[in-house]
Amino acid sequence: MKVAFFDTKPYDVPSFEKYGAQKGMEFKFYETKLNEDTAPLADGCEAACVFVNDTVNAAVIDRLHAGGVKLIALRSAGYNNVDIEHAFGKIHVVHVPAYSPYSVAEHAMALLLTSIRRIHKAYIRTREFNFSLNGLTGFDLHGKTVGVIGTGKIGRIFIDICRGFGMKVIAYDKFPAPDSGIDYVSLDELFARSDIISVHCPLTAETRHLIDGAAIARMKKGVVILNTSRGALIDAEALLEGIKARQIGAACLDVYEEESDVFFRDLSGHILGDDLLARLISMPNVIVTSHQAFLTEDALNNIAETTVNNICSYFDHDGLCDNELCYRCGNIERCKKERKQRCF
Repeated sequence: MKVAFFDTKPYDVPSFEKYGAQKGMEFKFYETKLNEDTAPLADGCEAACVFVNDTVNAAVIDRLHAGGVKLIALRSAGYNNVDIEHAFGKIHVVHVPAYSPYSVAEHAMALLLTSIRRIHKAYIRTREFNFSLNGLTGFDLHGKTVGVIGTGKIGRIFIDICRGFGMKVIAYDKFPAPDSGIDYVSLDELFARSDIISVHCPLTAETRHLIDGAAIARMKKGVVILNTSRGALIDAEALLEGIKARQIGAACLDVYEEESDVFFRDLSGHILGDDLLARLISMPNVIVTSHQAFLTEDALNNIAETTVNNICSYFDHDGLCDNELCYRCGNIERCKKERKQRCF
């Protein structure tokens, strides 16, 4: 079985080669991202393996389908870059719903601690033998109120971590987790009460720019905002304006709305063309990491193993795969699980 693997990074190859070899699977690794121009690279392959910044729109899906691709295997939980509706009836789509929720939740806390205790600034100072403490004053997390938006696996693990620090936790989710013991509140109340806000929800048409200028205006002055989920959940221009107005005390971002042409690349020898991102990075109270929250050895192994199993499950079991994303009834993640049948 041949699988075209797009947007390959060096850290992807070992785990996918390991699990692929166990199943007799041949990966054709391409550094280029998937788009309408590169889709022909998958011709003759049964499946295409894609990541978060690959373009899987209607035109790409049609070209993959014409080239004989039967399955799109996302090696991520998110699927906002895939036109699931257009894929229906042409190409099946599977994803990795949970690879290591701990890696993302722990990274969110690492960003928070780095920011509020000024660890990044202290590291740079001591490298230059500057041991002054001026300007490094932080604040305790104990007793602070953290608002968590989205209480899936990652959100709930982040909540557990926060509780370990003695923080007060409130949360918002359109579909609250039953019997979780989580104190759910309205989104407006969460904005008003939280000292720290962490976003852990998927990107949909409904959640796009969930945090915009109006939301920021309702927040506590000096609020700290964390985003390790999807960049477009936050209106980046509104975020910058909130920082400049001193409404936002700090921002920790592992994702960015227009990251696809920037993240995962070494641009250190170039002038950054994204003025908004450059201005955000230049702010002393902003920390940006380049979508690395998932990047642990545990997560990479889980992603590879689950992706390979998804592909094998589809081709070995008449198109049945527990992790299929189905558009048949609009309930994309749960439809297949409830019907116990293939999407089409």
